[in-house]
Amino acid sequence: MKRIAIFMTAALLSTACVFNATAAGPKSEPVSTEMNDFEPATFNKANWTNGSMFNCGWRPDHVTFKNGIMSLTLTNEESHGRPYTSGEYRTNNRCGYGTFEVRMKAAKGDGIVSSFFTYTGPSNGDPWDEIDFEVLGKDTTKIQLNYYVNGQGNHEKMIDLGFDASEDFHVYKFVWTKGKIEWYVDGKLVHTVKGSGLPTHPQQIMVNLWPGIGVDNWLKPFTYDGPKVAQYDYIKYTPEGK
Repeated sequence: MKRIAIFMTAALLSTACVFNATAAGPKSEPVSTEMNDFEPATFNKANWTNGSMFNCGWRPDHVTFKNGIMSLTLTNEESHGRPYTSGEYRTNNRCGYGTFEVRMKAAKGDGIVSSFFTYTGPSNGDPWDEIDFEVLGKDTTKIQLNYYVNGQGNHEKMIDLGFDASEDFHVYKFVWTKGKIEWYVDGKLVHTVKGSGLPTHPQQIMVNLWPGIGVDNWLKPFTYDGPKVAQYDYIKYTPEGK
């Protein structure tokens, strides 16, 4: 599914990535973040909304921490002109080539998406590059992989997980190097792409939960039947060569 471009301001992580405007990796620093509490000097809880297919606003009070777990909660409160409110969390700086990893438990329900991805675009002075893990709430036994180069997506790959991603935490990781992306689930390689037409720009690390509108063929129609929660145990990033 081709998603709407994401335009954003600052954001996340304690041993943060280092922005390098000219290349995708050599100056990035490692990240290892346990979800014990919000660190406002280095993390951002989003307070905005996105394109028309995102039927929510993201608000800081919908990103919470308890017992080492970060929760993103979707509710039926109005926010930023949208009928629903949810949470989005992201890095301030951009990270280059390396290994990106999260341990997460997805939300279940038609019409929603729980995500772990990297992004850069016009708000950073870059073309739109992106690498995705997306759990579609309509079938949480699968995960959708994708990537964008200069705003061009349509590289979706649906993976059968062999488990229900909404029932427990699992580890989702991708390794991004020049000319190759490898996606892993619980340490198992599930998909590889190679070639020159891959993302090259340093990207922010992002996680969010959102309900769709106008994309019923992709997500199924969303009907609110109570709060939905996606949970995150940690986010890690290791630069290439470290």
